[in-house]
Amino acid sequence: MILQIVAGVVASYVVLSLVLLFFPGILHKKKQAAFVCQHISHRGGAGEGPENTIAAFEHAVVDCGTDMLELDCHLSRDGRVVVAHDPHLRRAGQPELAIAELDYAQLPPLLTRLPLDFAPGESFDASAFDDRSLPLLSEVFERFPDTPINIDIKVNRDELVAAVGRLVAQYRRQAITVWGNFSATVTNKCYRQDPSIGLLCSMPAVVKIVLSAYVGLLPFLPLRETFFEVPMPSILYPMVKGRFAKCMVWLADKLLMRPFILNHLRRRGMQVYLWVLNSEAEYRRAFELGATGVMTDYPSLLRHFLRDNPQYAAPGRRLKQ
Repeated sequence: MILQIVAGVVASYVVLSLVLLFFPGILHKKKQAAFVCQHISHRGGAGEGPENTIAAFEHAVVDCGTDMLELDCHLSRDGRVVVAHDPHLRRAGQPELAIAELDYAQLPPLLTRLPLDFAPGESFDASAFDDRSLPLLSEVFERFPDTPINIDIKVNRDELVAAVGRLVAQYRRQAITVWGNFSATVTNKCYRQDPSIGLLCSMPAVVKIVLSAYVGLLPFLPLRETFFEVPMPSILYPMVKGRFAKCMVWLADKLLMRPFILNHLRRRGMQVYLWVLNSEAEYRRAFELGATGVMTDYPSLLRHFLRDNPQYAAPGRRLKQ
């Protein structure tokens, strides 16, 4: 009798989980975003312009018609929000100095040769660009008022979170801004600062979503995050050393890159972004897995891919020719 009761409970749980997996609207209100992005330019397109600069952003938006700019932020000593990836100035030739130790006016321009983090061994020649200065976030907001922007809060500083939040509110960009960090601590601070701004999943949130998916709990899980932005683990395979590390990357790819997870999140109104993908084969795999959008260092390449593969284009999206 007890076994029959247990079997019935388990069977009911499995059936209910499967129903909610495909019809999450029964339990959850679908998230509504003001935009849908397929074409996302990583650091403005680090393979085609000096990363995180106005020049790169102009190329991505004007020449490539990107749907979203991805960028990184730090705080200078005088409290200005600076668009830059690293806390130090290694990419400006002064690794011994940190952005937080200098006033904004003292920050040097980027080097003429910049490494591509997601293309091992490759670099971008920025010598043809006269302006390689690190811009302010306010300058980016002013230059691209209607372009959605994805902000990585690079360090755990209350002042940085507050400053970015104030700028987003000042420019009334809450509906077209996404922010967060791999750190749950930073992401929680972002949410407390302004819950109306789109929120990325921290790494602990990603792990929770994936693990709950395999035990059937994901359809029941409330999610405050609005954007599931994760790396495609397979791109890391050439970058890691040692058999154990490669095995872990392989396992992460097998567990994370599953259409049933990505499509469930999309049904709940979350956007799914995979990064940083730099080849047509990677673009194709991402969209076939169920990604909403792809983040790339090569916005021109992704533009041509979407133009040549209209089956992946979002309804109503106009592609730059």
